[in-house]
Amino acid sequence: MGIRSLTRTEAERRAELLSIERYDVDIDLTALPAGPEVRCVSTVAFTCREPGAESFVDCAAQVLSATLNGTALAPTSDGRIPLPALAGHNVLRVESVQADTATGEGVHKAVDPADGEVYVWMSFEPDEARFVWACFDQPDLKAPHAFTVTAPSAWTVTSNSGEARIEELGKARRWIFPDTPALAVYNTVVNAGPFHEIRRETDGHDLGLYARRSLAGVLDRDADEIFTLTRQGLAFFGEAFAMPFPQRKYDQVFMPEFGGAMENYGCVTWSDAFLRRADPTPAERELLAKVLLHEMAHMWFGNIVTMRWWDDLWLNEAFAEFACHWAAERATRYTDAWAGHLVGDKLKAYLADQGPVSHPIHQPIHDVAQAASIFDNITYPKGASVLQQLMTYVGEEHFRAGMAAYFARHAWGNTTLQDLIDELSEASGRDLDAWRSAWLATAGTDRFSLERDGEQVTLVAAATPRPQVLAVGAYRHSGQAWERTALVRIEVTGTRTAVAGLPPAADLLLINDDDLTFATTRPDPSTRDVLFSQAAQLPTAISRGVAAATVWDMLTTGEATAAEAGQCLTEILAAETSDAVIEPWLTLAADIAELWAPPAERPALTAAVAAACRRLAADTGRRQVALRGLARTATTRDDLAWLREQAGDDVDLHWRALVREAELGPDVAPEAARLLARDPDPDAWIRALTVRAALPDAAAKAEVWQKVTVDRAVPVHAVGQVTTAFWRPGQDTLLAPYAQHYLNAIPQLDQGGMIPAMVYTSRLFPPHAIDDSYIETAQQACENAAPVVRKTLLERSDTVRRMLRSRTRTA
Repeated sequence: MGIRSLTRTEAERRAELLSIERYDVDIDLTALPAGPEVRCVSTVAFTCREPGAESFVDCAAQVLSATLNGTALAPTSDGRIPLPALAGHNVLRVESVQADTATGEGVHKAVDPADGEVYVWMSFEPDEARFVWACFDQPDLKAPHAFTVTAPSAWTVTSNSGEARIEELGKARRWIFPDTPALAVYNTVVNAGPFHEIRRETDGHDLGLYARRSLAGVLDRDADEIFTLTRQGLAFFGEAFAMPFPQRKYDQVFMPEFGGAMENYGCVTWSDAFLRRADPTPAERELLAKVLLHEMAHMWFGNIVTMRWWDDLWLNEAFAEFACHWAAERATRYTDAWAGHLVGDKLKAYLADQGPVSHPIHQPIHDVAQAASIFDNITYPKGASVLQQLMTYVGEEHFRAGMAAYFARHAWGNTTLQDLIDELSEASGRDLDAWRSAWLATAGTDRFSLERDGEQVTLVAAATPRPQVLAVGAYRHSGQAWERTALVRIEVTGTRTAVAGLPPAADLLLINDDDLTFATTRPDPSTRDVLFSQAAQLPTAISRGVAAATVWDMLTTGEATAAEAGQCLTEILAAETSDAVIEPWLTLAADIAELWAPPAERPALTAAVAAACRRLAADTGRRQVALRGLARTATTRDDLAWLREQAGDDVDLHWRALVREAELGPDVAPEAARLLARDPDPDAWIRALTVRAALPDAAAKAEVWQKVTVDRAVPVHAVGQVTTAFWRPGQDTLLAPYAQHYLNAIPQLDQGGMIPAMVYTSRLFPPHAIDDSYIETAQQACENAAPVVRKTLLERSDTVRRMLRSRTRTA
């Protein structure tokens, strides 16, 4: 029998029946330097409202012993331990061991290739704590947790609740942490290893940063920026929510082989890929800021107030994603954060919301396995954009007041969507029931256009639109520049809305100017060419972004060609004034050339992007980004030679150029060996493997596929880098067998938990060497896969199907 997934019905019954008083969890990490095992003793005190009833506790680790009120229990093979004949007050004690710390869920042992040092991290969302110790693994059974961790004497241990009392045990030390506040199990954490540590006191908080020792120099380089952002974020959220972060200690731990970041209360875990080995670009710095603020927002939305069940995941994730942009714009130097959101994740959300995986932001979730499938572009970037619209709809002052009331009323408890809506309705004086139903319970994307009849302008929705407030900008072309002459906000209540206040002589009207809502737009036929040709000349990053988003959406729906979209974006690259969005626009332009253009047009579009990169490189502030873009799009020997000359001592750029050179065919093995020898990055071997992946060589492809897919030797954060180099255009004959290998791998793609499942399913899906019939086959093959695999495959395959169709449309 396999490990069972907790259903909503089971969770509701267990929450009605039980109240958890506390967890005392004793963790032994001393076997990890030489072996794989983590041993735990979980002692849970809890009450039962119906003495004599039965229930179960979750434990998917190997159970060594289990007792309930002193009576031995028999575990089952489905990840549960039955709890018969419960008393009014109960004490459960379970001793367990988890030996799969290489590829399993919940806990992971990483060995630093630079020095052989061992690090261990734990990450539990949505329900992976049960793979490490016995617990009631659902979000509405919150309780204080007291962790006692025994670890090798050279290690430092971090957890949620601040300063630990340390006992010396000879070759080991015991870390005894104070009780946490009442937390959901998935918000708890233990990380350990021989860390490099930096601490700083600021505004009454004790801030800590940790990383593996081999990255000490990189952490030292970035520490001031991270501490500054942390201070700014804590101050902003404390004021915005009328509730300062209630714990003095706030740690951030950068771990090897970790995917993304996780919002554990008071102790955020990051992938140490965020510690860029090369100097970060403006976009990379902004991304770090937004991730830091996203995870910090979870301290309130997720930790202090927790969703009752996973159908309200959006209360956590969408809010944190909204809040990170809100805070970045208002409290940090990243004032173009919303423009970056539009260029990056919001475009992905538009695509997902118009495809086969579109779903309401708030939807019924049957079990936790299904919940793992909604950590997606609907929940995150669409949800963030919808919350931005909600703040626009009710007004920021009312929005803040509602948030403050929400946290004051529900701190350390669990809530549903209605709790939040009630507070915002009361604060704003607006009935939000219709807004809630339209935005949160209904899938799909509104689309708007404009009709002009003389001086009368009407905003027209393609179907019944959601209630929303958006803006229309009026622009006039004066000499060499475009000037915004008016910005009119409109409250949409029906399919046709008159737009009053626009000047009659506007050369261009831009729907959703300032990007206040989540909706696609279409230009009227008379201004289509103006929009495509003049988007780059609009005066702000956000107005250019809104125009280009329309162009991109028209590409994905077959209403524009890759040549048209590519030209629009390369022109934006030449005109863009915001450093933070140069890189995502460049990435999108290169994607259009590589993935969306017909094969006959690909060389010319790629060359155009390469030429734009060479021009951008003349600007000192954009040189690094431009040279990276050229490393992806270089089409001639001259490009590559010039790039090598410009790279100088920049090892990162040399690796990027070498990947491109490998793809184009010459023997690069000697150069790769020399570069590997002089690269100080402890993960440089991944760069060498990426070079191998790009080679048009059968043996190299087989070697890389084995390491990535079968052995899973590549850290999850680097899988995308390697697979992008693996799936290259023009290598169809070599790649065709791996399209079939992907189909064969589908049943195993959920191995290792939610994040690896999403990464492997998406990144391994072939964008080349396939046709429409393959996509049909892949979609059929995933029908019985884990929900997270099926959802990710359907979304990715829909995008690739659109690419294939675009490749048949010529300019």
